[in-house]
This record gives sequence, C-alpha cells and structure tokens, in this order.
Amino acid sequence: MNVLIIGHFPDTTKQLIHSVFSNDWQLHIVTPDQAQPYLATAEAIIPEHVPVDQTVFDRAPQLKIIQTGAGYDNVDLAAAVDHHVTVCNAAGVNANAVAEHALALILSWYKNIPYLDHYMKHPTTTDKLAYTGGELHGKTLGVIGLGHVGQQLATFGQALGMHVIAFNRHPRQLAGVQNVDLSTLYANSDIISLHIAATPATYHMINAQTLAQMKSSALLVNTARGALIDEPALVSALQSHTIAGACLDVFEHEPLALDSPLRKLPNVILTPHTAGLPDGVKFHEQRYVFFRDNLKRVADGEEPLNIIN
Repeated sequence: MNVLIIGHFPDTTKQLIHSVFSNDWQLHIVTPDQAQPYLATAEAIIPEHVPVDQTVFDRAPQLKIIQTGAGYDNVDLAAAVDHHVTVCNAAGVNANAVAEHALALILSWYKNIPYLDHYMKHPTTTDKLAYTGGELHGKTLGVIGLGHVGQQLATFGQALGMHVIAFNRHPRQLAGVQNVDLSTLYANSDIISLHIAATPATYHMINAQTLAQMKSSALLVNTARGALIDEPALVSALQSHTIAGACLDVFEHEPLALDSPLRKLPNVILTPHTAGLPDGVKFHEQRYVFFRDNLKRVADGEEPLNIIN
C-alpha cells in the first residue's frame, strides 16, 4: 500500500506516525506544497485538515481510498464518486478525547483556571485576587449534536450533577437527557457545547440572532468545526456581554490569525484544534491505528469501515 499523509507535522510526530504503519508499505508524510510528486502513485491519502478537491483526484489515478478523521468536510465527495474513490472517516475513534477536552474547557472556565494560574505565576500584590467562580452541579448543559462526542459529554455532565438537554436532527433517546428544539436549548442552557457536523445547513448556525437568544451568563463551547460559528458575530456578542464567554478549539480559518480579536478577549479560552489529539502534537495513537487497520482492509481486498460515499 502506497500511503500519502498530507499536513503539517513536527519531526517527532512523523516518527510516531511511522511507528504505527507497516514497514512493508510506502509511507510519505508531506506538506500540501510537497504533495504533487507523490499523487501519481498514491493508493491512499490521509488529509490532515487540508482540502482534497478535483485537482487532487485528477492527479492521483491509483487512488483507492481517502481516510479522514471524524470530519470529512475537507473532501469533495462528488469528485471522489466520479473517480471511484472510497471516502471513509473515523467517527467515534477520538470521541472520548474530544469530550474530555470540552469538559476540560468548561471546568477551566467555571473554575477560572487560566486566571488563577496567571495570578500565581505573576504575583503583584496579594490583595488583588478578584475572580468569579461557579459550580457545574445544578447547571444546565445544552448539547447540540448527540453523536459519539455529544453522548459522551452528556454522560460527563450528568456525572457532575448537571441537567442535560440536547438537540439532534433526529432525536436520540439517552437516559437522563431531554430532547428539545434549538430555541429552547439556546434560551435555557448555562453551557452550550457544539458537536455537530459542518454542512451547508449548519454553516454559521451560531450567529447574531441565535446568540441573542442565549442567557447573558451563557458559555459557548466549540470543539467541532469553526464554520458553525459566525466569528465576527461571536466577537461582538462577547464584547457586548450578550453572552458571558466562549471556549474554542476550532476556528473558521485555521490556524487562527495572529490579529484575530478572539486572541485579545478576556472572556475567551482558546486551544489550537487539539481536542482530538491527546497523545502529542497532531497525534492520537488510537486514531492512527484505526487508519492503518482500515487501509489494510483495502489492501487485502476487503470493504473498509465507515464509508461516507
């Protein structure tokens, strides 16, 4: 199997990825601007947050499979069908990692961890400690999207004594979780966490109008996809205290621009799209083991798991 992984990785991560794959395979890990010479012989492509469009398919005549992580909005599915290329994702593989990250962000916000850490490391005078904390117990957690990650976060929320409400396009019955419509979720949630796919229907579903429906004390958490949120509208809502704060791991344009106003807002906690990569910089061993095993199925003439198209 000739495997092409396209993305930006430090050398240590490349070594970790190589350790997962078979020595019998040809494995090339390249940046997007280095990929073209390898496309002609690639049988499998793993695109790490880079687009796979018509041009890529035209230049990859041997291509059999595109393997993505949980999201696949970076792949032109119509072009894949035209070129008889199977597209698979890894839904659920990093669900625990992402749900844990979302919970860590929520706890960091409610327990003021970034502020308190800075206070301890940069002391000025001992009488200037001023913060507003809170307990999660008794709060209402609104989960948008009850897929693998959303269900796991809902379970975490219940374990902490939270009341959990949820919206899913097709309501799912989860013990202790109340299915509601979006308007009800926006109006009643203390914390709103996004766990839904980026599609034309969900593009900028969080916008000026929906933000205005939320509590002024609400916390918005996004570990799904940046395109779900209208970022200028969110910045405005945070500046005007329409909502209390936001915890963001994903952004509409990545990496987040150095001059983004989100970097300067005191009521925002930011992480660099690492929720699903708990083992190191751009690496999650369980995820890459799934990739390897799924590509082996193709190499052995078997049907891969999680076919999207």
